[in-house]
Amino acid sequence: MAHALRSTRVLTHDGLRPAALIIADEKIAAVRAWNDIEGEADVSDFGELLVLPGLVDSHVHINDPGRDWEGFDTATRAAAAGGVTTLVDMPLNCVPETINWEGLEAKREAAKGKAWVDWAAWGGVVRGNAEELPGLVAAGVPGFKCFLIDSGIEGFAWVDEANLGAALAKLRGTGLPLLAHAEVAGPIDARARELQTTTPGDWRSHQRYMISRPELAESDAILLLYRMAQEFLTPIHVVHLSSAGPALMLLKQARSRKLPITVETCVHYLWFAGEEIPDGATEYKCAPPIRRSDNREKLWQALEDGVIDMVVTDHSPCPPAMKHRLEGRFDLAWGGIASLGLALPVMWTALHRRGYNTKQAAERIGKWMAAGPARVAGFEGRKGVLAPGADADVTIFDPDATWTVTKDDLHFRHKLSPYLGAKVRGRVRETWLRGEQIFFNEQFVSQARGTELVRP
Repeated sequence: MAHALRSTRVLTHDGLRPAALIIADEKIAAVRAWNDIEGEADVSDFGELLVLPGLVDSHVHINDPGRDWEGFDTATRAAAAGGVTTLVDMPLNCVPETINWEGLEAKREAAKGKAWVDWAAWGGVVRGNAEELPGLVAAGVPGFKCFLIDSGIEGFAWVDEANLGAALAKLRGTGLPLLAHAEVAGPIDARARELQTTTPGDWRSHQRYMISRPELAESDAILLLYRMAQEFLTPIHVVHLSSAGPALMLLKQARSRKLPITVETCVHYLWFAGEEIPDGATEYKCAPPIRRSDNREKLWQALEDGVIDMVVTDHSPCPPAMKHRLEGRFDLAWGGIASLGLALPVMWTALHRRGYNTKQAAERIGKWMAAGPARVAGFEGRKGVLAPGADADVTIFDPDATWTVTKDDLHFRHKLSPYLGAKVRGRVRETWLRGEQIFFNEQFVSQARGTELVRP
């Protein structure tokens, strides 16, 4: 028997409108008019609550297997609580790294019986592993991630132009994207020498850390990726763009030349402002860094203009000791912001503050945080939309609830986040995965039934 979910505000292909979703065999069988539920014995009526597609976060660090930094159980619970029904895991912060078939198999084993939402794993491109890439392609990974600068992980070596070319040659024709951490070392090394000799200062200052990672490091990296996209015509995806300087100009040029380059930014770059970060607050450290409020405004405009395609979390937790909170030194602290499960209310609040009405905000959430990430991961039409044939992944969202983020709201492993204390608007009331309720009224229900997604 089919199950109907209905509301006066459902985000469909036609925008936000009254509608009923008919769910059967884990899929959306039909999207009907609100009152067209005759013959459906099981109906859930959500009144005026928003019915959104389950969000897709294509940039998370689950850090499993091999590290105690997170894990499939805690990461996927956090996702479910935040209306995220699909995660795509980065390949570096696990042991072994996902840089060959054996690493992928270890990750699959670690996920068994622990995933509350569906997931996939990016493969990794490192120096010397080009011959491993066809095996990972055959195993169904949705694409590959590389660093153009030291990753901080010994087993995940950064790649130069020659290594990048070798990898792209192997990926040419597959249609799979290469994701790149787009910073190069030259401008950062030059700035480090400058700071040592001319600007002694306090590493408790986020301002000093921000200055130490200049925007030129991002634009130089994107220029390299621009050239590689022209040469190999292989999809390239720029992860966690923080800079709204020359980098955006290059990306606009890539759009005008119809090069296969997509780009994401992160919730923290759209919410925080670098000049407002307190001294010693190392929970804000990430790379690239959070930049100033004027930069933030330009990122928002680039999203509206379509230069930036999507918004993700880059959820990148670590044990609290690695943040060196007592010393408060940004040069010692591990980089990465823990945020999984908070992105939807934070973005909703930001959109509300910026004057978007409910319809406009919902449509942008659907585009930037569901359909867009699903597309780059190769699950377009299956994930991130409420449409016939898609998986029945649904988020029930109260757009008017107001609350303050506390540790009780953090479902990831280590309860340290720069969002603690944030006053936000909008709250996830229910999350459904492939037609089954997995989160309801602040409680996890059903069981861990998430599965791995493999790209055809």
